[in-house]
Amino acid sequence: MMLHTPSTEAQACAVVASIVAARVPLAIRGGGTRTGLGRPDNAVSTLSSAGLTGITLYEPAEMVIGARAGTPLKLIEETLAERGQMLPFEPMDHRAVLGTEGEPTIGAVAAGNISGPRRINAGAARDSLIGVRLINGRGELVKSGGRVMKNVTGLDLVKLVAGSFGTLGFLTEVTFRVLPRPERVVTLIWEGLSDEAAVTLLSAALGSPFEPMAAAHLPGGIGADEARTLLRLENFTASVGYRAAELARLLKRHGRPELVEGRASETLWREVRDAAVFAGTQEAVWRLSLAPSHGPRATAAIARAVPGARWFYDWGGGLIWLAVPAEGDAGAAAIRAALKPLGGHATLVRAPDAVRASVPVFEPLAEPLMRVSAGIKKSFDPAGVFEPGRMYAGV
Repeated sequence: MMLHTPSTEAQACAVVASIVAARVPLAIRGGGTRTGLGRPDNAVSTLSSAGLTGITLYEPAEMVIGARAGTPLKLIEETLAERGQMLPFEPMDHRAVLGTEGEPTIGAVAAGNISGPRRINAGAARDSLIGVRLINGRGELVKSGGRVMKNVTGLDLVKLVAGSFGTLGFLTEVTFRVLPRPERVVTLIWEGLSDEAAVTLLSAALGSPFEPMAAAHLPGGIGADEARTLLRLENFTASVGYRAAELARLLKRHGRPELVEGRASETLWREVRDAAVFAGTQEAVWRLSLAPSHGPRATAAIARAVPGARWFYDWGGGLIWLAVPAEGDAGAAAIRAALKPLGGHATLVRAPDAVRASVPVFEPLAEPLMRVSAGIKKSFDPAGVFEPGRMYAGV
């Protein structure tokens, strides 16, 4: 496979133009840490952002940062930390669950709309993404957005590109809104709750005025023998102390929580963020989205149909990480049958290539939505060279 690593946008435009002229399927790569996401590609060439690095804009007072797409995420986070700031959406690191190496890049975070536990309160990556520069399937450089949130007229290209996984174009630069780092972070932990009781607790907490920034439930056997239900609070020290006490009082019927902070709290949430409990196993890994109140019902139905299923809940129960044996269709039919009456959807995050080629990786779209998606793809990429079939077969 031929690897193209341009160091300027002009070079990248020239590469894309030559690829389009040759009608060669093209894979898009950042740090290579998420190459297993999506359907297996049939690319002949790879266009890498590794040569497009560096922070192009950082205005701490305006709380905005811009960088070339190949800039390591680690550099962005370290730069922000020096000024007491952070990315709001806590992007997941897929290296543990996918077994990949390399360094995650800021462009791939935008392209995949990669978020973590803070999404329940702070929004997804796309909600903080305010500007992009990308090269479309005609080899043209396109700019959308800028340095402020409300500067979009017409098509919101910024939001459209986020989560497109490189199928619409090659990102060369991205700009994000950032937030101050909290003065104190604590985690409240309840032990021994059933899935149903845990989701009830998380829903009550998220519906309260005490503003948890993350909410998760780890059933027994997921990282510990005893089930653990987690709430994370962030802000000024006095605010966190008051809210922790009030939440414990509000939720007292579920028992008295343990309070942890510092490294123990950080490690716990990093493991939740990265689905680290499923690292290094031979299981297929799914990501389920549905209303939190339906989560326990969905997992119970899946457990009956797919022996050996394991799971945990994030986003107050609205996100379920599920591991199942990677045999046959990796539980695809049973999982989607369980979710359909509940209005949920499922994404296959990890599985052998043969499974990812034979079952829909992303939730199948209704025929009208598929037509719209295919039309958007064609308008950005007329020759169909960018990551063909990565998200949906034939698109």
